[in-house]
Amino acid sequence: MLDLLSDLYLWIKALHIMSVIAWMAGIFYLPRLFVYHVEEADRLGDHKSLFETMELKLYRVIMNPAMISTWVFGLLLVSIPGVVDWSAVWPYTKIAGIIGMTWFHHWLGRRRKDFIAGENTLTGRQYRVMNEVPTLLMVLIVISVIVRPF
Repeated sequence: MLDLLSDLYLWIKALHIMSVIAWMAGIFYLPRLFVYHVEEADRLGDHKSLFETMELKLYRVIMNPAMISTWVFGLLLVSIPGVVDWSAVWPYTKIAGIIGMTWFHHWLGRRRKDFIAGENTLTGRQYRVMNEVPTLLMVLIVISVIVRPF
């Protein structure tokens, strides 16, 4: 099994990177939709259902599968001997970033449900600020993997 994973290393890595790109696109876009939902839906009248549909499809059709495939291909990568130096610190800072990104993903899912229930309490400004969280996590993850300063 490990030989097969080693032989497929570049394919697994490519699929992992594509999954990350799709996941990050959704993670950056959904809070922006929330900003528009908060700030514009009332002004536009009966468009709340349009926002809710867009948010649902983005979350369930793009973000969830992308997050799952990111985790699956990432776990396959780290299971290949020699890919990760577990004695270094960088894998653990990357893992912390990934856990943070996963938490943020689920936080967004909860906010989406708040909109549907009519219980959203956050402002457009608060969503704009929260939209910086994945940027910070992305910086931590990329620097951990590429620069490996730790």
